[in-house]
Formats: sequence, structure tokens, C-alpha cells
Amino acid sequence: IAKNSDVKIALYDILGREVQILVNQFLNAGTYEVNLDASNIATGTYFYKISAGSFTDIKKMVIIK
Repeated sequence: IAKNSDVKIALYDILGREVQILVNQFLNAGTYEVNLDASNIATGTYFYKISAGSFTDIKKMVIIK
């Protein structure tokens, strides 16, 4: 996180439906690690969106069980 801000990381399925919110809190600037418990998520392609202040990014993730 480049500067102190509200951070939200959400996981979406291929249809754009929100599956899980991984982080939704105010964080200080720094490096963080998030663990995803995918035990209740089906195998497939997902997207995760990271929003921190004015920064937003979307990445693709494949879950294989």
C-alpha cells in the first residue's frame, strides 16, 4: 500500500458476481499478505479487485482443486 488509505480486496466470479471480500479496512502504508481460504469456492477462473485510495487494479486468478 503506497499510503495510508481504506483498502478493499474483493473476489469476483467470471460473471462479475462478488464471491468474497478478503480485506475491507483502513491500512497504513506498507506491505501486506492476504491468505484466501478457497475451501468453499469452486474450481474456476476468478478476478480480484484491489482498491486503495485512488488506486484500483483487477487481476485474474485460477483456482484449481
